[in-house]
Amino acid sequence: MKFRSVVMAGLGAAALSGCHHTGDVVVEEGVGITALRTTCPAVGIPDFTGDVTLFNPPDARTADAIDVTATMTGVRTTCDDSGDRVHAVANFQVLGQRRNTQGARSVTLPYFATVVRGGQTVVAKKIGMVTLNFADGQARAQASAAGAADIDKASATLPPEIRARITAKRKSGEAEAAIDPLAQPDVRAAVDRASFELLVGFQLTDDQLKYNATR
Repeated sequence: MKFRSVVMAGLGAAALSGCHHTGDVVVEEGVGITALRTTCPAVGIPDFTGDVTLFNPPDARTADAIDVTATMTGVRTTCDDSGDRVHAVANFQVLGQRRNTQGARSVTLPYFATVVRGGQTVVAKKIGMVTLNFADGQARAQASAAGAADIDKASATLPPEIRARITAKRKSGEAEAAIDPLAQPDVRAAVDRASFELLVGFQLTDDQLKYNATR
């Protein structure tokens, strides 16, 4: 699944620069490249789901028929992996704009929060609602919303033998130094199984998704 990442992903999971915790796996690849993997999920917005456009009339698709547009932005994540469950929250802002500014108006938009394992398997999905309240005469409105994930910590933790193979010191000139452990199928599969993403986006209709992908 393609997504526009808002937390840089390392080894398929969250990479948090300059912040090491007990249980993190630090991998040095090449010169000056370090990837940090934690049990916290990476957070992102899937392609084409961070914007929504409402038309009036609904079946129109021309620029002069655009009624309301909204965009997700300012995504921030918090994560607590101190217990047996990893609890992550993605907070974000929704910025809306309308064409007709006459009168006060409320526009409620559905959004999703999805937990994806291994980059392709959806293990949980929740639908939420966010409401934009436009004041009389105002073209813009803003609202806050959030999506959450609860993940079994054991499932998001690499097996000890896989951790050892990834973090093993490799000296230049040795045969092992030329082999990227992540290129080995069993290591890659284990990393994928332990990698989770918390993805948020607008819950779009097929027509809305097609519009976003082709505009």
